[in-house]
Amino acid sequence: MRHLGQDTWQQLLPPGRPPFLSFEWLDALERTGCVGEDKGWLPQHITLHENGVCVAAAPAYVKTNSEGEFVFDYSWARHSEGVLRAPYYPKLVLAVPFTPATGPRILVRADSDRARIMSAFARALPQLCAALPVSGAHVLFPSEGESAELTQAGLAERRGVQFHWTNPGYRDFDDFLSRMNSKKRNQLKRERREMHDRGVEIRALSGRELTPELVDFVFDFYLSTVEKFAWGRQYLCRELFEEVAKTMPDELHVVVAEQAGKRLGGAFNFLGKDALYGRYWGATHEVPFLHFNVCFYFGIEECIRRGLSKFEPGAGGEHKVARGFEPTVTYSSHYLRHRQLDAAVRDFLEREREAVTEHVAQSRAEGVLRPFEHAESIDEPSPSTK
Repeated sequence: MRHLGQDTWQQLLPPGRPPFLSFEWLDALERTGCVGEDKGWLPQHITLHENGVCVAAAPAYVKTNSEGEFVFDYSWARHSEGVLRAPYYPKLVLAVPFTPATGPRILVRADSDRARIMSAFARALPQLCAALPVSGAHVLFPSEGESAELTQAGLAERRGVQFHWTNPGYRDFDDFLSRMNSKKRNQLKRERREMHDRGVEIRALSGRELTPELVDFVFDFYLSTVEKFAWGRQYLCRELFEEVAKTMPDELHVVVAEQAGKRLGGAFNFLGKDALYGRYWGATHEVPFLHFNVCFYFGIEECIRRGLSKFEPGAGGEHKVARGFEPTVTYSSHYLRHRQLDAAVRDFLEREREAVTEHVAQSRAEGVLRPFEHAESIDEPSPSTK
């Protein structure tokens, strides 16, 4: 990121951009060695200049594997290399490493003609892929609108599913619970009450409060989850957490659960202007329902208290539906140089999109949330009671 320059990057960022798109986060990943050629993530950030001015840029990496992307294309790689005898790696991804969260991926200057710049950017991708050379380009977790722009420019659209929480204007947690039937409402109340009964206190810290000792704790609970699951990968190092606590403290939201002064577990989140993004969680001690409270209920309460419009807790997890999260479509866009591979992938994606649409519609119909009756803007204060 250093060769782009922080000032140039800042000028391209849209208002309210997600914290993980900040120069500080992307730069810290590189400087602490979390990404690099030896990790299969070679920084290859893309810029577009007009009359000597940078009018667009994208965080981009040459990948020699598909790890840490959360848009799974292993079957594409097998088909390419096993059936077509065409190398799939290296490939180019326009993404934020290890971050399955939606946000802009191609940053365009606010005073530029966006439609024209996006069209030029998309037309340049095949030339860039041929020059590198790589098998193709993959834009991961763009916004719905950005995905539509790239689809219009000829890229293939893929859709996936995550479970997000949205805030239509809740006054408090009980207001949120009122959308559930009594059985579900009582279930969540019991799970939350478990923390009180066990004397577990949950609180949030900003980066400014992260002492070296607390950074050690964050790294320890991050590692605890990596080591607990067979699919876990340690992508991040302790130095990264220490660095961003200094450079972007107000955008970090660290949840800590304690019992009688002993830390049990926590979560490392990003705090945006209108959203909370759950990233990493872990526990050093097993306590019933600790995960639900640290990762879900506390985050929901924080969103209501802060007037945030959404909470993206991360990838996966059908169990989130029972806790008030709803299936939400995510997007990615793909360009593949090999014509036969491109045709096979496009055929697959057409069928996958239909299945995703059907799944989301069915899951929402069977979800636990009833229509919201207090439909008031979250930008307006709730009526006071006396």
